[in-house]
Amino acid sequence: MGRGFLSRRSFVKLSAATMAVAGLSSGGGSALAETGAPQSSDIKRIRTCCRGCGKMECGVWVTVENGRAVKVEGDTSAFQSGGNCCAKSQSSIQAAYHPDRVLYPLKRTNPKNADDPGWVRISWDEAYATMAEKFQEIMDKRGGPSLFMMSGTSRCWCMGSYGVFRQLFGSPNSVHPYQVCKGPRHFATLMQSAYAFSWQATVDQPKVMVRWGGTTELSNYDDSCRMTVDTAMHADSFITVDPRQTNLGKESDIWQPLYPQTDAALALSWMDVIIENGLYDEPFVKKWTDAPFLVCEDMEPSDGPVGAKFQVGTFVTKTRLLKESDLVEGGSQWRMMCWDSIENRLTYYDAQSCAWEGETWSMETAMRGSEARQENLFPGVAQGWVPDQTGFGVQDGFEKPIDPAISGEYEVTLKDGGIHTVKPVWELFKARCAEYAPEKASAITHIPADQIEQAAKTYATRIDPSTGYGNGGIGYMLAIEHGCNAIQNSRALDALVGITGNWDTPAGNRGGTTGFLAPNQVNFGGNITMGGGVVMDEETLEKAAGVNEFPLLKWWQYWADANALYSQIDTGDPYPIVGGIAQSGDFMNMANSLYNWDQFEKLDFFVTVDFWHTPLSDRSDLLLPCAHWLEANATRPSQGSSGAFGLNVQCVERPGEVKYDPVFNIELYRAMGVPFSDDPSNPWPTEEDYCDWYVKPTGMTWSQMVEEFQENGWWDCKAMPEEWKSTWGFYRRYQLGMLRPDGKPGMQTPTGKLELWSTVMETFYPEESDILPDYREAPLSRTERPDLEDEYPLICNTGRRIPVYFHSEHRQLPWCREQWPAPRMEINPADAQKYGIEQGDWVWIENENGKIRQVADLYAGIEPGVINCEHQWWYPELNKAGHGFDLSGVNCLVTRELRDRHCGASYLRAYPVKIYKATPENSPFGNPCPCGNDGTEIIHDASDPRLKEWAKLVYEGGE
Repeated sequence: MGRGFLSRRSFVKLSAATMAVAGLSSGGGSALAETGAPQSSDIKRIRTCCRGCGKMECGVWVTVENGRAVKVEGDTSAFQSGGNCCAKSQSSIQAAYHPDRVLYPLKRTNPKNADDPGWVRISWDEAYATMAEKFQEIMDKRGGPSLFMMSGTSRCWCMGSYGVFRQLFGSPNSVHPYQVCKGPRHFATLMQSAYAFSWQATVDQPKVMVRWGGTTELSNYDDSCRMTVDTAMHADSFITVDPRQTNLGKESDIWQPLYPQTDAALALSWMDVIIENGLYDEPFVKKWTDAPFLVCEDMEPSDGPVGAKFQVGTFVTKTRLLKESDLVEGGSQWRMMCWDSIENRLTYYDAQSCAWEGETWSMETAMRGSEARQENLFPGVAQGWVPDQTGFGVQDGFEKPIDPAISGEYEVTLKDGGIHTVKPVWELFKARCAEYAPEKASAITHIPADQIEQAAKTYATRIDPSTGYGNGGIGYMLAIEHGCNAIQNSRALDALVGITGNWDTPAGNRGGTTGFLAPNQVNFGGNITMGGGVVMDEETLEKAAGVNEFPLLKWWQYWADANALYSQIDTGDPYPIVGGIAQSGDFMNMANSLYNWDQFEKLDFFVTVDFWHTPLSDRSDLLLPCAHWLEANATRPSQGSSGAFGLNVQCVERPGEVKYDPVFNIELYRAMGVPFSDDPSNPWPTEEDYCDWYVKPTGMTWSQMVEEFQENGWWDCKAMPEEWKSTWGFYRRYQLGMLRPDGKPGMQTPTGKLELWSTVMETFYPEESDILPDYREAPLSRTERPDLEDEYPLICNTGRRIPVYFHSEHRQLPWCREQWPAPRMEINPADAQKYGIEQGDWVWIENENGKIRQVADLYAGIEPGVINCEHQWWYPELNKAGHGFDLSGVNCLVTRELRDRHCGASYLRAYPVKIYKATPENSPFGNPCPCGNDGTEIIHDASDPRLKEWAKLVYEGGE
């Protein structure tokens, strides 16, 4: 083959680089410069941010002709998306102008169990008056917690359930997909290290790219499709961890096809390999984790450091970690004892001052370092500053050097005179990982032991040790949250990132982007109360549905358990829940959809705010229209670690009487007589006030910010003006005092360290083995329930991403539905032959909870014995209550009782089912294809004339 031979992978990398350069040649200036041609007065190109997939912030240009959006295309100034513009983005025009879009407030006139709600148009005045009356009546009679609120994906700022509705009603009963979608990862990282440090800075171009349980090349949250692909092609090594072979996964150097929901076993096995081969970052482990803290296993838990609850209040940890207070009367419960290997004596770390014995912290010392040295960065992206790791020497601010031991065992005398043996946390953590050594984990994950070892070594062996940091973090996603081990899976992966030197380092896991917005200005999801609002008290927060079943929810304080809430609607125990509001939410994403659907019929009053007539609106009393992203103004900092900051800029006028979500929120506050702003002179600000207030820290007005954005494009938060006070340009921020509200160095945990031994978990689950990260089988796995195999011989996995859909969205958009008209059940060809199923057959999928139909798609990329179904299907074309969610929605098969034991996340994947071919004899209407109540078939073919009619009305206009 000669010296000039290029491997396929090298060729793809070179081609990707060449195309990236070619795509940038036109520059990224103003709209006029971007097109290179004069624009007539009735044609505009507006730079904005796409919200077509609900979460990602891809930069786009929108062409507007005669006031109507006619084209959406990628913006190359948006480094986080690199000019990417997917099918969902381009189809946004069809959503904005769809003939079935809701344009006016509507009121139900028929009973809630009717197929036809009998909608009649009403005024906004009537809508607000009705809501104010009904909500206030419920609050006066039963109390605020008798109301609940829902949100879905953030098409713009439709996230009222995360903040403003909770405050308006004084209710902790918010139900939102966050409980099964990123929330468990954020919950776990806040417990163990820092809030939301599950996000990876993929934009920094990791040398070893790991995609764990997700297909971000298709549809995603944290990185755009193109960014994922480009990064994978540039990486020295690319590893995918997924039970099925994914689109991009087939290009990976290493594929870890783990059995569904065995993620923690694999992560712990990787760490066993890393520890045994000395590939962990010892300076980080010693100084920034609790690895050196001594554990007295035979001691009763005693008071330790005080920790903060997520929203309000504090708690005293109860822990067997050795404190000074355990050794001497009057000793400090904050001083965590360690063994100094230099002087062979006890020393301590003070969790109150966040300093070790004899340490004096200074910013000058902590800041010493250099610029990052990442390759293949998108042009214009800053490297950022990487402080050198500080240690335990005099040069690091210590009076004299210490060396906290992370191995061995030691004898100590407690204050009661008893002599006890203590061990560093690291010894216990090592032992836990060794329980899942590759040869043991292989039996659980179905991955050969040598392949587990190869992947772990590839990830952890530094390609360029001179940088002082690792090869990159891990992009771990929703799959790990859906098998009843969500928190422990997340903790294991957070620990894996940490011990390999990839926590808040270039291309590592960094948490959500920090721009110029001060913490007191924003509640999660961008919902503001113009000054922070009033946070609910702990007594109210402890009334959230499910907190008695899941004690950690009293610490987390962010959601009510969805399943418990629906049960409470049903039973009224411990108190009635009788009304609520959904802002883009749905009932199909958690627990059992059939049960959830039934509960909405029992409510006294319920409101839905959405674009469409949805399954949820079919059970609502009011249906209210909202603005599309093409019609909205808003800031858009990356919710992930890309460090991008841009704007949603309104491109077209709002049709009919649709409301922009924040305006709706403000006006609902006004209708109920509650100030939205803390400014008494302007209690209910206008939309212009709202936008100006949001960007106030920049010193610009909203219009000035828009002008700057149109001219120069997206901001890199690593290179924001100093006066904007962004910390994003610094790595190892734990070392700089930039992660904690008190400005002290460290993490956001009670001890200030990444807690491998979790004081939060130990306090709330003292009897559990979960203090260290651990693995548990999915409750209905073959190992746990072998008795189910005869009746339900297949394991149902689900949740894969579809290029043209985002969860439940876009089923009515012609461009999207033509490409993917019906839900697919992937099945291994060997299983298909066994069950007499051929490509394209409709198949019944059934268990004790429900029964649905999807189309067979023979695919060798999944293991025999496993099927992979699609989630969130419903059929806008059917005129029946629920719009056919019960026909194909896979969550109709989900059990209600089994959930993650810590956060309540539903058991959405890896449960047993049986399948059989749908035939005329076993199908309603003698038709294997799903049908509405009147026998109307769903759209299941790209040639269906209903798609053509939708498209015709979109482009010809009309209501």
